Amino acid sequence: MKARESFEKEFTGQYRLFAAPGRINLIGEHTDYNEGFVLPASIDKRIYLAIQALDTMRADLVSADLGEKASFLLDDTRPKLPHWALYPFGVVKELQKRGFRPGGFRAAFGGDIPIGSGLSSSAALESAFAVALNALFGLGADQMTLALVGQSAEHHYAGVRCGIMDQFASLFGKKGQVIRLDCRSLEHEFFPLDLEGFELILADTRVKHSLASSAYNERRRQCETGVALIRKHFPAVKSLRDVNREMLAGLENQMEGKVFQRCSYVVEENARVTQTCDALAQGDPDRVGRLMFFSHQGLREQYEVSCPELNLLVETAAKTPGVKGSRMMGGGFGGCTINLVRSNNVQLFQDRIARAFEKDFGHLPLFYQVSTGDGARELTGNEQK
Repeated sequence: MKARESFEKEFTGQYRLFAAPGRINLIGEHTDYNEGFVLPASIDKRIYLAIQALDTMRADLVSADLGEKASFLLDDTRPKLPHWALYPFGVVKELQKRGFRPGGFRAAFGGDIPIGSGLSSSAALESAFAVALNALFGLGADQMTLALVGQSAEHHYAGVRCGIMDQFASLFGKKGQVIRLDCRSLEHEFFPLDLEGFELILADTRVKHSLASSAYNERRRQCETGVALIRKHFPAVKSLRDVNREMLAGLENQMEGKVFQRCSYVVEENARVTQTCDALAQGDPDRVGRLMFFSHQGLREQYEVSCPELNLLVETAAKTPGVKGSRMMGGGFGGCTINLVRSNNVQLFQDRIARAFEKDFGHLPLFYQVSTGDGARELTGNEQK
């Protein structure tokens, strides 16, 4: 374990080990900031953290994967830090804002979550530090508070206005389960993800187009514009979460075309999350897969956040035997597709995808096979090996 090895190389004394997982999102994309529903799961790829409490007001950090070090004082406001160190620094500051008083520490971390793949390695890092500091210093914060701490750290220190889904999934996840999360109330319910005979395979385009951040902000504004117009006719509407297809259809001729498309996608995607939960409860992978394909179609045609690389992956998957469903996952304009594939067709799937992708784009995609795993926690016994 890199975290353990790096700690023992750099520091002395006893330490404790923690881990926090990355996440996938089975369906429910761009619904979180519209107060809708998402369906994430924590996975078996994690950030591992070796950490030692100190009787000081100083934090010393080692990133085992990057081979870099950083330090800060707990009462610093804006120290000059490498970007990766802003995540633990942000967790400390957000805990302090809520009245908690973590002490100083030494820590080394590393993991097996592919960076930049859309599996939320940053949320895993925030969750690992939040859980560890909570345990080391007996802060008494509950899991929801720790999730909000991680989200606020991302907003205020890493500069990403993310929803709550990533941190929530990293902290609350359970092996063999997906979480239907209500992004308005934060109420949640677990549904079984029975993958007997199937695998979840991620295909990573290894590209990230520069459109992503500006397009994300534009989509948010378009949704807000739609809500403002809808509210004139339906005053109880607070977000697209409160809108159904009939309400939207009646206002189509009053909306600018792109705004109507964006709102239509979100309303339909929220419905798909509920339908996917029903299909999972009934053990119907065919229906789950169809809903995944419909989700990608909406993301491509209505929300317009896909790209040629993602579209090729989904189109090739749709023509490959044993693939039940495929869609882009994450913000868009690059990143991964998530694919529901029969176990005995995985190699065929990867071969066909790789061949088609290299032919059109000149490089191979990366593949990650993921399983569900438990949420952030301290490691004990055999888990420490």
